[in-house]
Amino acid sequence: MENTSSPRYMPWLVHVLVWALLGSILLLWQPLTWQITIPTQFWVKQATLFALLLAVFYSNTHIWIPRLLFQNRTSLFVLLNIVAVLFVAFLVQKIEILINLREGMETAFKAVKNSGVMRREDFLDYFSLLTAIMVLGISTSVAAIQKWQHDAELRQNLERAKIDSELSFLRAQINPHFFFNTLNNIYALTVINVEASREALHKLSRMMRYVLYESQRGTVQLSQEIAFAQDYIKLMQLRLTDKVSVQLTPPSPVHDVPIAPMLFLPFIENAFKHGVSATQSSRIEILIRQEGPKIHVEVKNTLFSDKKSTNLEDSNGIGLVNTRRRLDLLYPGRYELDVQENKTENEYRVHLELEAV
Repeated sequence: MENTSSPRYMPWLVHVLVWALLGSILLLWQPLTWQITIPTQFWVKQATLFALLLAVFYSNTHIWIPRLLFQNRTSLFVLLNIVAVLFVAFLVQKIEILINLREGMETAFKAVKNSGVMRREDFLDYFSLLTAIMVLGISTSVAAIQKWQHDAELRQNLERAKIDSELSFLRAQINPHFFFNTLNNIYALTVINVEASREALHKLSRMMRYVLYESQRGTVQLSQEIAFAQDYIKLMQLRLTDKVSVQLTPPSPVHDVPIAPMLFLPFIENAFKHGVSATQSSRIEILIRQEGPKIHVEVKNTLFSDKKSTNLEDSNGIGLVNTRRRLDLLYPGRYELDVQENKTENEYRVHLELEAV
């Protein structure tokens, strides 16, 4: 299992290139522009500083950030960063004194004072101090961005897994609830019309095959999804009276494009759940049309004031919020979902515009 507490390693070649660029800019470019012969001691000091910066960078990236900053031990993390910066500046300053760098640079610049040597015995090397601060800042930023990217990817994977489980729940719900109700209706139909009962059994078998096998795939063809919706509506009509008008208008002809399975079901199911009355006239209209790569699905049903709720969120399906989340994951930036409740015209309307490819 991947360790989620430590930053993702960049390819070693990227590290080499970044450090080569950083070292060239900070440690080589400026000295090489000086019109002097730079003494050997200066390059010893620069090499030491570069090695210290490497040590500080990778200690911060791979030890202090994952074990302290990401574990909410911020005080110790800040303290170690301050100590590291001061240590680099102090050590570089002492090395300058040890290798007599200042005398060599004094000779190179021909800066002569009364003593013949210009000395400034500061406690810290301020260039090294600022460089170490910058390197720590860069390493912290890089590690934080990598951690944020990893966490975002992990959250998205978890979200996808949750949506998949919700879709599985939707399949499981259709299986027993819809299956047994439809079987009872077909059983009653055998007494009245044997041929119609055979046709209903065939539709039910086709639906179950779609739910159990076809919908397990990542995508299905649009014609398959429409056929599933048509079978669902036909079987639901077995339970309805003549007071209910149901109309499904598919595109003609259908241009097959891959779409997510069982995408239309929550809207159609919601219409049957809340848009049907046993005593009053009611209607359900489902319009599916295509405009190039776009698919439009519009579901309208009668709005009854005595119904407890007509919101998709309260339907037996995966609900409006979960449907939106599923669309966000599968079609990011490629869909529009509009839900309207018109009490003046007693109509509930859902419109989905989806860019399938």
